[in-house]
Amino acid sequence: MLLDALILAGGESSRMGSDKALLDWQGEPMLRWVARAAASCCEHIYVLTTWAERYQAIADDDWIFLPESQTRRGALLAFAEGFHQIMEHPNRATTSPAERWVLLLACDLPRLDPSILRLWSQQIPPLSPTVQALVPWRSGYWDPLCGFYRFTCHPSLAAFVEAGGRSFQRWLEELPAHPLHPTDLEALMLWNCNYPADLILPNI
Repeated sequence: MLLDALILAGGESSRMGSDKALLDWQGEPMLRWVARAAASCCEHIYVLTTWAERYQAIADDDWIFLPESQTRRGALLAFAEGFHQIMEHPNRATTSPAERWVLLLACDLPRLDPSILRLWSQQIPPLSPTVQALVPWRSGYWDPLCGFYRFTCHPSLAAFVEAGGRSFQRWLEELPAHPLHPTDLEALMLWNCNYPADLILPNI
C-alpha cells in the first residue's frame, strides 16, 4: 500500500476573516500542523491551493503544491481536481491503483493526532479490494475531509462531478465506502475552526 496526503488549502476563509492556513495554532501556522500530522503516515504531501506563493515561507521542502483553478466551488470539486493532478503527477508511483490511497485533509484541522491517523491507516490493508474509501462516520454523516480514498475510486468521482454532483455525502453513499467509527477521543481531532472565537477555545 502507498498512501499520499492531499490537503485542501484553497478556501477563502470568509467566516474567519483571514487565511486559516496561516493562523497561528500553538506557535505554528495551521497548515504546518496538518501537514506534519499527515507526514506521520503518508509518503508525499500535496497541497491544493490557488495561492501557493502565500505558503512558500512555511512549507517544508518536500511539500508538493498543486494549482487549484478556482475557489468558491466546494470541497468535492477541489478534491476531484487535486486527485486528478496527483494521478498525473510526474512522481507517481508504479504501484497498482488498487494499492494506492490518498488521505484527504482540510487545512483547518489543528487537533489532528498523528498516532490516530497511523492507527486508522493500519485499517486499510485488511479491507476488501472492493472497498473504495475509509471515512469517519458520525451521527449519520460521513466526515469526508479526514478520510482515505483508494485511487480506483477516481472514475466514480469524475463521473459524479461530470453529472453535476457536488455532495460528498451523496457520492460516498454511491461508493463501497467503509465507515470508521471514531471513539469519543478520536472524534475530537475532527474538530475544525471556522470563526475567530474558535482559536481561543481551551485545548481538549
